[in-house]
Amino acid sequence: MLNGTEDEEKWLAEGIAGIQHYAFFMHRALDSNNLREALKYSAQMLSELRTSKLPPHKYYELYMRAFDELKRLELFFKDESKHGVSVVDLYELVQHAGNILPRLYLLCTVGSIYIKSKEAPAKEVLKDLVEMCRGVQHPIRGLFLRSYLAQISRDKLPDIGSEYEGDADTVIDAVEFVLQNFNEMNKLWVRMQHQGPGGVKEKREKERSELQDLVGKNLHVLSQIEGVDLEMYKETVLPRVLEQVVNCKDDLAQYYLMDCIIQVFPDEYHLQTLETLLSACPQLQPTVDVKTVLSQLMDRLSNYAASSADVLPEFLQVEAFSKLSNAIGKVIEAQVDMPAVGAITLYVSLLTFTLRVHPDRLDYVDLVLGACVKKLSNIPKLEDRRAMKQVVALLSAPLEKYNDIVTALTLSNYPRVMDHLDIGTNKVMAMVIIQSIMKNYSCISTADKVEVLFELIKGLIKDIDDADVDELDEEDFKEEQNSVARLIHTLYNDEPEEMLKIICIVRKHTMAGGPKRLPFTVSSLVFSALRLVRQLQGLEGDIVRENVPVTPKKIFQLLTQMIDSLSAVPSPELALRLYLQCAEAANGCDLEHVAYEYFTQAFVLYEEEIADSKAQVTAIHLIIGTLQRMNVFGVENRDTLTHKATGYSARLLKKVDQCRAVYACSHLFWVDDQDGIKDGERVLLCLKRALRIANAAQQMANVARGSGGPVTLFVEILNKYLYFFEKGNGQITSSAIEGLIELINTETHCDSTSPDSISDAFLASTLRYIQFQKQKGCVAGEKFESIKL
Repeated sequence: MLNGTEDEEKWLAEGIAGIQHYAFFMHRALDSNNLREALKYSAQMLSELRTSKLPPHKYYELYMRAFDELKRLELFFKDESKHGVSVVDLYELVQHAGNILPRLYLLCTVGSIYIKSKEAPAKEVLKDLVEMCRGVQHPIRGLFLRSYLAQISRDKLPDIGSEYEGDADTVIDAVEFVLQNFNEMNKLWVRMQHQGPGGVKEKREKERSELQDLVGKNLHVLSQIEGVDLEMYKETVLPRVLEQVVNCKDDLAQYYLMDCIIQVFPDEYHLQTLETLLSACPQLQPTVDVKTVLSQLMDRLSNYAASSADVLPEFLQVEAFSKLSNAIGKVIEAQVDMPAVGAITLYVSLLTFTLRVHPDRLDYVDLVLGACVKKLSNIPKLEDRRAMKQVVALLSAPLEKYNDIVTALTLSNYPRVMDHLDIGTNKVMAMVIIQSIMKNYSCISTADKVEVLFELIKGLIKDIDDADVDELDEEDFKEEQNSVARLIHTLYNDEPEEMLKIICIVRKHTMAGGPKRLPFTVSSLVFSALRLVRQLQGLEGDIVRENVPVTPKKIFQLLTQMIDSLSAVPSPELALRLYLQCAEAANGCDLEHVAYEYFTQAFVLYEEEIADSKAQVTAIHLIIGTLQRMNVFGVENRDTLTHKATGYSARLLKKVDQCRAVYACSHLFWVDDQDGIKDGERVLLCLKRALRIANAAQQMANVARGSGGPVTLFVEILNKYLYFFEKGNGQITSSAIEGLIELINTETHCDSTSPDSISDAFLASTLRYIQFQKQKGCVAGEKFESIKL
């Protein structure tokens, strides 16, 4: 390969040297106005282009050297005063050159001047030149020669408004010249594939790709001819070009030229000749990438439709959707070996086109999805990742267009397309749907649509085809389930009956999710149901009447079943929190027995399921806090629950935790509401009990470590004393507070107590508060005045 490259470089250098050598003598002849010598050396210079050794990109370098010299020669030919020969005679004279290739380059150069002189009609000269160029049939040499002809003639075509315009039908002559040159160039280009030994096909294809722009330039010239209006394009240009494209039976040429047609001619021409253009697609070689050709056509038409609303009636008039849809169907049917990704890519482009041109026609959108389902149904299992990616693009397009999942939910074929995705891609698509809902604040407010939605995202809410949930990445799994949980919160309907149906549908789907998913989804579902309970509280009469379809009691029954499902996880801490939330909601509905049952379940969980000491501390404080806010219980039920809470508080593992839980229980006997409980004696009992536990904790620390622990617990209890003292609890006296302060001071200055800056600061702050209250005056000041510091 290296030797071949070195040879090519050597041959190119020799060719350039030859051109420079003869160009030098040509320049001398031009400077001395010697026409004969100029023709002689220019012909010898152009003979260097007769080489067959160079590949296209090297030959191009040689050609450009000669091209630059020909421009200088053309200036000499143009000035008749320098050589004294008329352009007509000059046109005859250059035809006597010995070799055909130099002769034709010179003929084209003089022909350009001949047309400019207007001594003969442009169409006659152009016709003569295009015919004469047939004399060179070597593909590379012929292509560059005809490219030179196209280059020098493009501004001399007999077009409308051109200075070379003739009497009649001038545009036809211009079109005919360009088409003839295009046809001949395409034949030369296609013929290249048959040159050389069979083993270098890949190299030949690469070389042909390097030359494709020479052929395509003709189509660009055609598109620039002013006289080529829609009628001429429809009747002459497009049929002739397509005839050449189809008949050449070469996949590289067909793909490139179809792409050229789509890119160079105006969008409105494509729209009005859609049927003609599309009819060529099934006739192309099976190896041609028709999907890309059609996709580019649809993309151009989509952009054209998006450019202005005024053009949309044209699309309806020509029935663009049905024509494109039929063409895609025929192509897929004709190319039985087309891979799945190719077919789906076509449907993605068609859907994009449909959403831009006919956004209001959901039946068209559903038809495209249905056609894709039909194609996917013929594939046993879709495993191609690129095809999967295209299916996701297909499903994402309606979401992006309408910014509303509700619209997508009305498409009957949408879930059927999703069924063909594998588990991983199904989840990706489900996440796309949820993100679309969140981003656009979409409201799914009917049970039917919720049912369809949860069928779409079933890959996230339950295992499909026995997929092992343990194989999932933990972070990804949490993100997926949190997304589902957020989705549940967005489902809402003002009508309680419809909202209950939504909750039941979501419950049906999520309960099948398995133990790993339930902690994420049950919480959201419970809070969604509690929102409905509070909604019912605001509706007069609905709470007490039993004959209405939706009552809090019915919802609480449902809630119990939901929370009970967490026992399979197990997740006792979460279940306990949810029971307490439900108890608080039952309190708002004045349902004492329901609230009591929820507290009972919470205590059962605490006793039987929660073994971790830290979890027990958190749980007991949650129970105390919730119970303190309850006002629905009668004396007996409240006493039972309060007794349980204080009992469990005193049995916590660590003395410090016991102390804090017991003094928290004091709030259960003093509720600062209008009708709240105010049992000062039992408050004092709790605080004294907490003080005893704190003393015991201090002594245990002294025994275990040889020094007592910090006095923080005593300061915390002091703050509780002050709270209840300020609230008017007669059992909390100033002497009791003084005694506690004295005890703290004694402990602080005790040799066995560990110094602790935090405890000291806490105590100092508490004492400052007492001083502040004294200085305030009024009733509070008088009360605190009795405390002697």
